[in-house]
Amino acid sequence: MSFTVSPNIAVTRRRALQIGTTGILGLSLPQWLALQAQAAAGNGRAAAKNVLVILEQGGLSHIDTWDPKPEAPVDHRSPHRPIDTNVPGIQFTSLLPRTSQIAHHLSVIRSMWHAKSGANGHPDGTQYVLSGSHPSSPLEMPDIGCIATRLLGSDCRELPPYIMVPGNHEQHAATRTGFLPAASRVFKTGGRDLSDPQWQVADLRPLPSHAGRRLEQRKQILTALDAGFSRGNEVAGMERFYSQAFDTLTSSRVDQVFNLANESVETRDLYGQGHRGACYLVGRKLIEAGVRFVTVDVRWPLTPEVPGGNNLNWDHHDLIYTSASCGTIRDKAGGEGRYGIGHWVMMGSTDHAFAGLIRDLDQRGLLAETLVCFVTEFGRTPRLNKFQGRDHWTSAYSIVLAGAGVPGGQIIGQTDEEGGHVLDAPYTPENYAATIYEKLGVDRSSPLHTNTNRPVFFSHGAEPIRGVL
Repeated sequence: MSFTVSPNIAVTRRRALQIGTTGILGLSLPQWLALQAQAAAGNGRAAAKNVLVILEQGGLSHIDTWDPKPEAPVDHRSPHRPIDTNVPGIQFTSLLPRTSQIAHHLSVIRSMWHAKSGANGHPDGTQYVLSGSHPSSPLEMPDIGCIATRLLGSDCRELPPYIMVPGNHEQHAATRTGFLPAASRVFKTGGRDLSDPQWQVADLRPLPSHAGRRLEQRKQILTALDAGFSRGNEVAGMERFYSQAFDTLTSSRVDQVFNLANESVETRDLYGQGHRGACYLVGRKLIEAGVRFVTVDVRWPLTPEVPGGNNLNWDHHDLIYTSASCGTIRDKAGGEGRYGIGHWVMMGSTDHAFAGLIRDLDQRGLLAETLVCFVTEFGRTPRLNKFQGRDHWTSAYSIVLAGAGVPGGQIIGQTDEEGGHVLDAPYTPENYAATIYEKLGVDRSSPLHTNTNRPVFFSHGAEPIRGVL
């Protein structure tokens, strides 16, 4: 199926609508809401009601986290040694002490890889994990979140069905609507530092000059204009979506979702202070509000506390094991602007926030119906380079799934003793995407259609990851 906003939506009233709503609504928000109305019912097999993706972008080192390799050659071995989890026989590295205590909720897939060459740079790799489709495909594919929300809509009336928090850096450019209309696109909250008490999502608020009574007056003007048109006109069909858009702009619930001040000190501590904890916590709040598909990406902002930390993703080409800054001068392998993987703003805050998120979702009864996906676009080389860093590696890496019926306390797949190659149960981002669709109850055998009515089978024939269904 396809969705377009018809040019027949009262061309004669276009100027009036521009005067009445431009700068307050824009067309996109009502379109987002109209998108929900086109939702097809699930096929009855859905285990997940919502999806929360934690995208730790930059290529997180799997051998320093989920897939420890204590027998690797000593010159290339991680100094972060294996530790036991709360599941006998499963070990993570010492960078995951908190997460090791919630391993009973997790399925760790250690056998991810890219079966096709390419997608080994950050933009393409990020697009690959967001879409579950190799970026070299002849037809550009939409994000998984675009497809899922197009087919299923969302239970949250006041907010867009697919939201990214905050959607900066590579994530800003790597999201795609593909052959779907622009109304399917992800809504990005923006925000340099979500832990800043002044942070707010400006695009979901009316302009100060149009708030309150003036906004209500514009709603009345729109209602009066529509009253002169036939109910058979598409204007009538769009009326309730504009009404929903006004609900968004006036809803106290929207304010509450993006307001971290209404969370207890204990909850903030559970996620950890700072930007990463705040991002993960906003992700939980959106899921709790009923938003269908949420992606959280984190790149810790440059602050006085982390001098030189101007690019704090996981691209550790240099000095991966330093205890402080990896440097700021581009004179090595391109890893400047980061801190060592063991620093608080890197794995310290990630371990804290992820363990807190899983515990919080479980305590609130949300984990049973929320599929949580901890992903990255590829791994890091099993051997250190001459700058004591690890480079991009697509032959083996790890992702983690939890919730929505995913069996916890298990490892799926295996890599060799250095973590360089998959030995069994190989899975690709296409399998990952198929798993999400299957969990949501999306019929992968039925195609979507382009605006020229061309059928597109969006799962590429891939099967879900065995063992998590």
